[in-house]
Amino acid sequence: MNTDAIESMVRDVLSRMNSLEGAAPAPAPVTTRGSAHHAKVSDYPLATKHPEWVKTATNKSLDDLTLENVLSDKITAQDMRITPETLRMQAAIAKDAGRDRLAMNFERAAELTAVPDDRILEIYNALRPYRSTKEELLAIADDLERRYQAVICAAFVREAAALYLERKKLKGDD
Repeated sequence: MNTDAIESMVRDVLSRMNSLEGAAPAPAPVTTRGSAHHAKVSDYPLATKHPEWVKTATNKSLDDLTLENVLSDKITAQDMRITPETLRMQAAIAKDAGRDRLAMNFERAAELTAVPDDRILEIYNALRPYRSTKEELLAIADDLERRYQAVICAAFVREAAALYLERKKLKGDD
């Protein structure tokens, strides 16, 4: 993929992200690496209004994330990983904008940052219809909650288990 195409895609994504507008109830406090921020709609987009709040999982700043650094291998895929703090700030902004479902998705994503990629893929495959028993899904939910403190994700998997039971989508139902 050429540089112009990458830059065009990045501009398109940033443009779409900048389209969130509106105002809503009181902002939710968000703690990021020792400092508390009250992220709200007026803080959006974070990259423009509060770039100092945003760090990658390897503590890189947004200024470090340049195409030049990527092409020269100074930035790796690991450097591009988002932090749970940034996702929670995005959740606070979504909640402030009255977009509770979007906020919940950001919270769920924040929980998943603690789960290794290979485990996420296993869970994804287990959640496909007819791939797991109810007991297997409940064990996944318990593991998410116990090992990763992913309470929201665990509830999501338990809900899937109940719905699959109701709709006859569990392993052995086919």
